[in-house]
Amino acid sequence: MTKHTTSRHKLKGYVATPGAKQEKPAIRAVQEAESSVEETLQHVRGHLDGLTMAEAHQRYAQFGANEVAHDKAPHPLIQLAQAFNNPFVIVLMVLAAINYFTDVYFAQPGEQEWTGIIILVTMISISGLLRFWQEFRSAKAAEKLKSLVRNTATVQRRPANGSSPIRQEIAMSELVTGDIVHLQAGDMIPADIKLIESRDLFISQAVLTGEALPVEKYDTLGSVAEKSANGQINGDAELLDLLDLPNICFMGTNVVSGKASAIVVATGTDTYFGSLARNVVSHKRVETSFDRGVNSVSWLLIRFMLVMVPVVFMINGLTKGDWMSALTFALAVAVGLTPEMLPMIVSANLAKGAVAMARRKVVVKRLNSVQNFGAMDVLCTDKTGTLTQDKIILEHHYNIHGLKDEGVLQLAWLNSFHQSGMKNLMDIAVVEHADELGNRVKPSGYSKVDEMPFDFVRRRLSVIVENQRGRQLLISKGAVEEMLAVSSHVQDGEQVKPLSEEDRAALLKRSQDYNAEGYRVLLVATRDIPAEEAKRNYKTNDEAQLVVRGFLTFLDPPKDSAAPAIRALKEYGVAVKVLTGDNPIITAKVCREVGLSPGVPLVGKDIDQMDDVALCSAVKHTTIFAKLTPLQKSRVVKALQANGHTVGFLGDGINDAPALRDADVGISVDSGADIAKETADIILLEKSLMVLEEGVIKGRETFGNILKYLNMTASSNFGNVFSVLVASAWLPWEPMLAMHLLILNLIYDVSQMVLPWDKMDPEFLKKPRKWEADNIKRFMLWIGPTSSVFDITTYALMWTVFGAGAAYYAGQAQGISSGGADIMHSGWFIESLVSQTLVVHMLRTRKIPFLQSTASLPVLLSTTLAILIGCYLPFSPLADSIGFVKLDSSYFWWLLATMLGYMTLAQTVKTIYIKRYGGWF
Repeated sequence: MTKHTTSRHKLKGYVATPGAKQEKPAIRAVQEAESSVEETLQHVRGHLDGLTMAEAHQRYAQFGANEVAHDKAPHPLIQLAQAFNNPFVIVLMVLAAINYFTDVYFAQPGEQEWTGIIILVTMISISGLLRFWQEFRSAKAAEKLKSLVRNTATVQRRPANGSSPIRQEIAMSELVTGDIVHLQAGDMIPADIKLIESRDLFISQAVLTGEALPVEKYDTLGSVAEKSANGQINGDAELLDLLDLPNICFMGTNVVSGKASAIVVATGTDTYFGSLARNVVSHKRVETSFDRGVNSVSWLLIRFMLVMVPVVFMINGLTKGDWMSALTFALAVAVGLTPEMLPMIVSANLAKGAVAMARRKVVVKRLNSVQNFGAMDVLCTDKTGTLTQDKIILEHHYNIHGLKDEGVLQLAWLNSFHQSGMKNLMDIAVVEHADELGNRVKPSGYSKVDEMPFDFVRRRLSVIVENQRGRQLLISKGAVEEMLAVSSHVQDGEQVKPLSEEDRAALLKRSQDYNAEGYRVLLVATRDIPAEEAKRNYKTNDEAQLVVRGFLTFLDPPKDSAAPAIRALKEYGVAVKVLTGDNPIITAKVCREVGLSPGVPLVGKDIDQMDDVALCSAVKHTTIFAKLTPLQKSRVVKALQANGHTVGFLGDGINDAPALRDADVGISVDSGADIAKETADIILLEKSLMVLEEGVIKGRETFGNILKYLNMTASSNFGNVFSVLVASAWLPWEPMLAMHLLILNLIYDVSQMVLPWDKMDPEFLKKPRKWEADNIKRFMLWIGPTSSVFDITTYALMWTVFGAGAAYYAGQAQGISSGGADIMHSGWFIESLVSQTLVVHMLRTRKIPFLQSTASLPVLLSTTLAILIGCYLPFSPLADSIGFVKLDSSYFWWLLATMLGYMTLAQTVKTIYIKRYGGWF
């Protein structure tokens, strides 16, 4: 029995220590391991033939679904609270509280000012509620989509009429304690189970132990004393390690090879896996690169705000002498620097991307994977079913000399027909081809004795059959090299002769020739079992001294869509690498047919000889990785990541699960193995590379629209603060009241709510994109001051042409310190809002806006509406109450000239920036 010493630290508190507080699944697992099958059936009120449907329904109603609620969205009220748990929203809440104390609580009766608080609360509400609505709707849509992907279990149930028990596929969630389940390669263990019968059963417990090597499980525990004497139990029976129990399998683990039948002893939260999920506080998903990127940018902007706001406060306080007014204005500047719509923009973009992908039959299990999809620059994929049609056809059945031999097909049919494991495409092809030829190639009178199921190390499948005279025959088929390793003779016509080195070389050469023609090749070998050696149970070490009988050649033609999809992915900067357990020669041929340059393939045995540094170097220039084990696939993925790539992995088999888990984006298909679907971030309801190309585009559109908001808001905010600093040092009053800044930000932020529906330039979508906080900071420092240039010209314009300066001096003569301020406030409010809104169009593209690239209709409408509202406010009935005055109509001609100058300068600086840094565009 394989020991798992690393898991013991995890299992403290879950062992059967007398008198201690116990977790139900741990006690049950230990008790049932030492019980007989009959005793376990009594404990769970089960039957060897299975439960009746009525019993199953009653238990389901009583104990609930077989689910561990780790992937469900929280209650809507919790989601609502989480929507406001964001640094920017918290900053606004703090500012609102300070504003309340300064403008209401400590204000004199009759001088209380609620406008600022109302605006801040409106901003907080819009940001939080819209984010909540987007995430709530996304969670509902995700649950609906996930219902399309069913993980099932094979259960045995008794009909009510007392007839023979039947096996049926049901959703794992419908399993109940006492059910009898049947397992084979590729299945997830659906609950905590006690084995009844098993054959060569190997279970991967990596999800619980972290150990990658599978362990063998079997249906007999034996006495505790015997196993303790053998060193299989660590100390007393009470300290038995749960995961070492050989006849107990735990929910969440998966079958690597073999088959079994078992009794369900615990379901849902009563399983060991469920107890861990319930008791381990750190049961949170690991922070993704997307989360880290958003957080790094968020804190960059917050740090900027924490530096600039005190500077504004000090300058205004020192120059104007009114420290309370300076505080109020500084708080308004802080609001202006806060991109409070970022949480909503991020959520809306991700949700929109997920919905768009759902229309293409793509289930997004985790929203953040949408952006990771767009950042992907290397796609690792299997060959079968992705590059090829996933429809294997048996083309030839040859003897060792390459001549057609129906005897080889008969042996292959006996092997494929009688194997009870997970039939692969080649087994199906053998059976279908034999059905086409008829009964002459389907020997009768044979019954199955035993089998050694396929696994990814031996790479062969053996079946032992017995004829009516009691003669047993072992028939094995598998990969050529692995078959030759256990063969000692060849069948040459009627003669059986020893397998010489010349014969071995000739067989390898012939198989390579078949591979070069595009065929997949299996070798068929047999061994007659003498009567004195006959038995009912066989092990893999019985696969020895085999006689090679001949070849099977299979054809899996490339998909018509593979070549154009690979070209499209290449155009979008995604390199495709093939990771397969198949032969490197045939893989290279298929790759050439679909437009991939195969280069020199790297095979699994060579990878095992490399350390991590050597592998990181090798993967840079390798396209084909062939004859890989599951762990080797995972090593290749990690090596690519170590080289700085964002790696996607497309796989649907049991052997793909480790790589799916380790990739930045794990992609599986609805028809894949249960463990593959459970591990993946994204599930395709249709296995097609063209779908992946569309996913890459949607991911980049999503990320691009998020970056737009960040870059626009950061640069505009920096420009506004720079303008405020200049105005505070020069003007006798603030260039805009705190209330005006709040109104300006409210109008601008509301207009940005439609950015998720903007389109991206095709050039932006051609390259993978990642978070770069330093680039955002550099962009902010370059682009921000361009608006300040025209803010300062507007100050001068309002001071001179429109009489703010004259009004100030006239007011001074009359003892009025604020004379002319309302003219300045009105003029700069309009100019600031129009320029800040126009910058959306300037910075959303690297091209010339409106002429070479135009925003989507929602963005055009929202920005136009924002400009119209801003221009109307000083002329509206609200003007007097908020401190605005009507401006002379000539102002708008000056505004037009200012905006033309601003757009020209912004486009010039943007062009220089792109040439120097490349930009985010």
